[in-house]
Amino acid sequence: MKLSELMSDVTPNADYEGWVTADDWVLAIDTAPNGTTETKPADYVVVQMGVEGLDAQLNPITSEKTYIRAGQSTMKTGTARAFAVTGDRYVGDPAQDYMLSHAIKYGRGNSVVTNYVYFCILNGKGEKGQVSIIVNTESGGAAGESSSVDINLNKIGAEPKEYTYASA
Repeated sequence: MKLSELMSDVTPNADYEGWVTADDWVLAIDTAPNGTTETKPADYVVVQMGVEGLDAQLNPITSEKTYIRAGQSTMKTGTARAFAVTGDRYVGDPAQDYMLSHAIKYGRGNSVVTNYVYFCILNGKGEKGQVSIIVNTESGGAAGESSSVDINLNKIGAEPKEYTYASA
């Protein structure tokens, strides 16, 4: 499903205030080959079919030093964004088919880099950046169970930019 299709009947409210559930967050990725040409976010595909868990991690990078008479000090030097996608394999879903394609599973370097947007569907606010797709498991599970997937999308390059969803 394209992002524009998901959002066709949704109007985010920039002033929304209230509880947010895991289902209120949207991760959409660019499935153009290697993310080389900038596809409009409206044409990104939504990561949702078969997804049980979407863990959006912010992993701080720190530098620790000890100073004379001041003691230990920790300085934050950056943030490593990562998304952990887990769930059941659904053949025919554009996001899963792209992330689990032969070219991505065995690709290296820029060949597994793509653009993404991640935002709250309630207020439309989030971020836009690039990630490297890392497939950990493409078909795990016991006999008779659904085939499971485990995929990481780790930030690469520049820090993500602020993003606000706008239909178009």
